[in-house]
Amino acid sequence: MFGKYFSKDKNKIYLPGEEIRIDRSYSFNGGSVCKEDPISVCRGRMFFAIGCFCLFYLVISLKLFNLCLTSAFEKQGNTRKIADIKSPIRRADIVDRNGTIIATSLPVVNLYAHPHQIINPEKAAHELANILPDMNFDDILHKLRSKNNFVYLKRNLTPSQQYQINYLGIPGLNFENGEKRVYPHKNLFAHIIGATDIDNEGISGMEKALNDRLVSSDIPLQLSVDVSIQDTVRMHLLEGMKKYKAQGAMAVLMDVKNSEIISMVSLPDFDPNSNQLKSERSLFNMATKGVYEPGSVLKIFNTAMSLESGKIKVADKFDATEPLRLKHNVIKDYRGENRWLSVPEILVYSSNIGSARMALKVGGSEQRNFLERLGFFDKLDIEVAEKGYPLVPKRWGEGTVATVAYGYGIAVSPLHVISGYSAMINGGIYHSPSFLKDNPKGKGGHRVISYNTSQSMRKLMRLVVTDGSGKRANVKGYEVGGKTGTANKISAQGKYVDKKVRTTFVSAFPISDPKYALIVMMDEPQPLKETWGFVTAGWNSVPTASAIITAIAPQLNLKANYDLDELRRQRIIEASYSH
Repeated sequence: MFGKYFSKDKNKIYLPGEEIRIDRSYSFNGGSVCKEDPISVCRGRMFFAIGCFCLFYLVISLKLFNLCLTSAFEKQGNTRKIADIKSPIRRADIVDRNGTIIATSLPVVNLYAHPHQIINPEKAAHELANILPDMNFDDILHKLRSKNNFVYLKRNLTPSQQYQINYLGIPGLNFENGEKRVYPHKNLFAHIIGATDIDNEGISGMEKALNDRLVSSDIPLQLSVDVSIQDTVRMHLLEGMKKYKAQGAMAVLMDVKNSEIISMVSLPDFDPNSNQLKSERSLFNMATKGVYEPGSVLKIFNTAMSLESGKIKVADKFDATEPLRLKHNVIKDYRGENRWLSVPEILVYSSNIGSARMALKVGGSEQRNFLERLGFFDKLDIEVAEKGYPLVPKRWGEGTVATVAYGYGIAVSPLHVISGYSAMINGGIYHSPSFLKDNPKGKGGHRVISYNTSQSMRKLMRLVVTDGSGKRANVKGYEVGGKTGTANKISAQGKYVDKKVRTTFVSAFPISDPKYALIVMMDEPQPLKETWGFVTAGWNSVPTASAIITAIAPQLNLKANYDLDELRRQRIIEASYSH
């Protein structure tokens, strides 16, 4: 019965259920049966899918590699693309010498309207008045009913106000991105930095003078001023102004080696962040624009000129026993010594007669040329917009020579005075003053007096403080040297007024090796009980300068020298007579 399973008859017909044996040698012989094999078709499709996935991931890998490689090259060499990215802030920051920001710009949003697109002006004005409490309904409605195509409604919106107005969904209201200038230190640098208008364009101070620089580069502008020193100077100057009931006050601190300005304060001042109306006096920069007759501080330059000319020596004496009578003028001394005075004594006792006689001996032509080399005939090249023109007499006769010698007849700014004074004590080199750190103008300069004359002036300046009207500025350890000056103001009628004066004290420390010069000026200080009714510089500007020097000298890292004794002081006096 099993034979049927092993039969070799190929024509045999198998019954249902009988095993059919397939000869697999025909599976891959290229026959039609193989082409229809489901397993082969499935395998081919699987390989095709895998190939597609591999190709897809290969493309992604190449793209990623290319991206990484390109970024690396851009970081290494292609910095231009980074530089071309524009900052949303258009105006550069201003920083002090240590990098502290004193002026910066912040992004803000402004609200404006197209009035013709406002469907219901009354309703829109009511909604906006609720969101903007500093604007009233009538003002908003007036703007929304304007016939103009464009009107500003409110500048410098807060993020909350912008969100609420945007939420109203009123057609015709739009927002504009802008920037607002901010001054973190408020009044502190008001007369140096100045201010900008609502369009962020400079209108005063450095903002105006250097407007093109500030809008053409996003690199911060670094100044020579120091925030901490400025704050200290302003604090003590304000105290002095209040104490002596002056109408105004001014102080400038300068590096004598290169004429970089470390601090400059003019009072009263203003807050440049405020949009409120400011008084004309608070906007006036006395340091750079306030030209005035400095008084006896000009005797410094008269003495230096006389010694430099070679016609006068330190030990020479001049007759001050009686007033000097000229053709149109009589020159007197204030509380004079009424005797012959040496050159040091003329400075110590601030003799008008002695100074005039010295100048007349040297000559008007030499005097004029000397002051011209100090820049006293020209407007200063300084980085602020407010600069005063010196008032110089057209005719330089005998009377002019004599009066200029003791501080009248020529009007200059306090910055003129301290710049010239720095040249008298720094070795004889004049540098143009600057508010910029690493003053490019301070690298050159021109010689105005010899080194030996400058050395003599240092000793004479020290004598004024130890023995003369500057005694109240004799700060222990810092060898202060300087000169006082008190000049009467001119009335509207063109006459000098008693008791209405400007007092000045210009000083340097340490005078044996000068580092810094300081000038303090007060406008119309009042007579007080503690000043015994006097209003001269020795009673107000000098003690104010003393307070400033005492406070800032440690801040400037100046080491106090407490080894100064009476013997050394006598040696200085003897040396001043030896020339």
